[in-house]
Amino acid sequence: MILKSERLNNVSYDLRGPVYEKAKELEQQGHYITKLNIGNPAPFGFDAPPAMVQYIIDNMHLAQGYSDHKGLLSSREAVKRYYEKKGIANIHVDDIFLGNGLSELIMQSVQTLLNDGDEMLVPSPDYPLWTAAVRFAGGKAVHYLCDEESEWFPDVADIRSKINSRTKAIVIINPNNPTGAVYSKELLQEIVQLAEEHNLVIFSDEIYDKILYDEVEFTSTATLSDKVVFVTLSGLSKNYLAAGYRAGWIMVSGAKHKATSYLEGLNLLASLRVCSNVPAQFALQVALEGPTTVDSMVLPTGRLGQQRTICYEKLSAIPGISCVKPKGAFYLFPKIDVKKFNIQSDQQFVLDFLEAHQVLLVHGSGFNWKQPDHFRVVYLPGAEELSQTMDKLALFLSTYQQGSKQQKPLEMAL
Repeated sequence: MILKSERLNNVSYDLRGPVYEKAKELEQQGHYITKLNIGNPAPFGFDAPPAMVQYIIDNMHLAQGYSDHKGLLSSREAVKRYYEKKGIANIHVDDIFLGNGLSELIMQSVQTLLNDGDEMLVPSPDYPLWTAAVRFAGGKAVHYLCDEESEWFPDVADIRSKINSRTKAIVIINPNNPTGAVYSKELLQEIVQLAEEHNLVIFSDEIYDKILYDEVEFTSTATLSDKVVFVTLSGLSKNYLAAGYRAGWIMVSGAKHKATSYLEGLNLLASLRVCSNVPAQFALQVALEGPTTVDSMVLPTGRLGQQRTICYEKLSAIPGISCVKPKGAFYLFPKIDVKKFNIQSDQQFVLDFLEAHQVLLVHGSGFNWKQPDHFRVVYLPGAEELSQTMDKLALFLSTYQQGSKQQKPLEMAL
């Protein structure tokens, strides 16, 4: 037997886990699967800005060789200007690193910081790559509570209670995946104050910072202090509808005099990788300094705005389902009445729904939520398909009791 590394024993990513594998099996049998498991805009008819696509094509002949390991200078300068406009001070282009999407950069930024046994405070629910990255680096992910009763805002008292001598950093996901929460400036200031008091790094995942509804205001965390080391992460996958390009960045700012060694580590990992995808790097300047197609989509009359409304209203109308209306991103994280439906396993619930109606969701525990009473919905499908899909969920739940044999067979559900 050739065994996997023990380092992977506590690492999981249920967005593409066992339920996803079952969906692929059903696809191979000829079933069409509505994939609401991952925020991938392209399959649902979303296109990246044409100018960005054209600029990559026009510069493809310049992308045949390696770039600098940190990334193209012109693209890093564009990132610098983007955050200067947000009000972040003292940014240096050498403190910006480009990568193959946010996923690679989360792994690199966490590995650079943690030693075995170090702790990082990670939200619950979270985007599960953060927990996976901490565990893969030999650290311990300590989950702080995001409170559904307070629009999924982090519980600052809970964060404070979990800080100890091994704590190295706090992760903030804002706008939030999976809940769609957008944090107030006042809340962020409270978290930043904790980081100042305990000399903690703040990792601020801001990849949805343009996907905002109801005129909600977004505050970039690194604007709030010069006494904390901030690692801000973002990319083109969501705001610019270009998930497949794998173009992202991290920026270190704030109290950089404390981060000399950390920056050396980031530089080392970036150089070991040689460089990130060069064609996609060309897209950054055009994306960050050109018009953003998503701006009109998030309006009440825009595609994302309308789909959010449909999904929220349809879910809220299902007996046994409640939901906080999201202010950002393109996800809802509904709560399901476990007593009403006899739910012992949220993974089994989404698996049963998949087999009955060929709709792929992700169970709440896949986002490191401890109770089996939530699931995530991606509202990227067009309005008609999304409405029909939520109707399927309503029909399914009208008779569902976990452990019973009442679910529709696949043949009847087609």
